[in-house]
Amino acid sequence: MTVISSTKNLEGLNFTLVAEFDAGVDRVWQIWEDPRQLERWWGPPTWPATFEQFDFQPGGKAAYFMTGPDGEKARGWWQFTSIQAPKRLAFDDGFADDDGAPVEGMGTTHATVNLEDIGGRTRMTISSAFESEEQMEQMVQMGMEEGMKEAVTQIDAILSEHART
Repeated sequence: MTVISSTKNLEGLNFTLVAEFDAGVDRVWQIWEDPRQLERWWGPPTWPATFEQFDFQPGGKAAYFMTGPDGEKARGWWQFTSIQAPKRLAFDDGFADDDGAPVEGMGTTHATVNLEDIGGRTRMTISSAFESEEQMEQMVQMGMEEGMKEAVTQIDAILSEHART
């Protein structure tokens, strides 16, 4: 299993997931910068993602939806705040309504992704910072921790394929 740890820190208002992969940093970076690869893992297996917009640059936005087993669509958005290829990525993350507009009542999460070389392998750390205890508790109750673990475990299959040219 690729997930090494997941830690909820209610006092610090953050959730951190650490995973390791048998691939170099440049290859793991591709699963973030390429929306077609991102779609293959960004949701749990029962809620696959489809990215409708993906402007991968600081200030750029992404819009996506995840489709549940019964056809229900859960929409989300990202705004990229920092991209330092191939080591670090940061973005604001939130829920969206059917028109793609942010759902204010759900708040915004700030995500940071760090990729670190560990002897030819890669350690990926995803940290999510929340605005309030209530927001974090709501996300945990919605299954964020389990969903992230399930999503990340799909990455190995993508990385085992030949690196794109």
